[in-house]
Amino acid sequence: MSRIFTAILSLLVFTSRGQDGVLHIVLTSDVHYGIIRPHFRGADNVSADVVNRGLIRAVRTLGGVVGPIDGVIITGDIANRQEKGVQSAAVSWHQFEDDWSALDTRTAKGERTPLWLLPGNHDASDAIGYHKPMHPARDASSMAGIYNYMLHPAVARTKKSYDYSRDKVHYKRDIGGVHMLFLNLWPDSAERTWMDRDLDTLKPGTPVLLFAHSIPDVEARFFTNPNGDHDIDSADRFENLLPEIFSDGTRIEVPALAEQRGFVAWLKKHPAVKAYFHGHNNNNEFYQWHGPDNDISLPCFRVDSPMKGKYSAHDETQLSFQLITIDTSAMTMTVRECLWNSVPSDPSVLKWGDETKLSLQK
Repeated sequence: MSRIFTAILSLLVFTSRGQDGVLHIVLTSDVHYGIIRPHFRGADNVSADVVNRGLIRAVRTLGGVVGPIDGVIITGDIANRQEKGVQSAAVSWHQFEDDWSALDTRTAKGERTPLWLLPGNHDASDAIGYHKPMHPARDASSMAGIYNYMLHPAVARTKKSYDYSRDKVHYKRDIGGVHMLFLNLWPDSAERTWMDRDLDTLKPGTPVLLFAHSIPDVEARFFTNPNGDHDIDSADRFENLLPEIFSDGTRIEVPALAEQRGFVAWLKKHPAVKAYFHGHNNNNEFYQWHGPDNDISLPCFRVDSPMKGKYSAHDETQLSFQLITIDTSAMTMTVRECLWNSVPSDPSVLKWGDETKLSLQK
């Protein structure tokens, strides 16, 4: 990792800048209510609600370090899939609401920090079913909760009235001259059509950031089953999370090349897109995605999970989220990994890990 700083040094670095057009946004993902961590702060078999409350406390501590927190983004998998031994999506969503409603940080305008949510593949599978047994077989509580929280429909969706094919969770936010698009799982053709309509109204030169659950090189299993009746079944194991019928073959082991190329073609038409943020793989990484044909370079930011981290699940000192800092005067964006449990016995300690800086100008 790059240079490591304690929260005390961070306070010296950032407090004076917090008043000069600098905005701070926290990014995390895959909070997975319903499962347990093997170990956390001296305890074994620790539930997601306990771990998430630790994460929330760390975000609150960060606010005391860098100043106002202008947004918190969670890119999906609020609830874990309700497979054997896992609680229902309804229980998970209620726990999530109870915990995250305690986030009391403030924005630069003195308002309560907004929480910007997206669904993940677990939330969606809970709603529409999965190719392995779940209990209950379907529970759309998490999807309905995310939809209601972010889109504020005139008639709130319930776990019975929510319709995954109709009720897409996608929306936009503008902050500090930056346009942020929040996408339903991955930028497939339907999402790209929605983005085109939105970007047509945007002032030329406005930088755009994309947020989604899935990695840019999307997995084949997320698409609609190309076989038989296109259903979700244990033989084919497609999950039908994206409406497009998979076009690269009949098996989930085949890479989704045609679908990725569609996204690459769209990106080439939209140079205002400066970065792509996502969860799903459960580790912190800053990287360039070059597409299946190595003909593009898209800055990407993969964020850790508090529950299922590729590395942090086994080493709790590696637990992290990301701090996105936008300098609205210079139009630059700095992304920092914030290690929020580097000293498990002292939750007040925050340390910086990896860091990178991008220009948001033309």
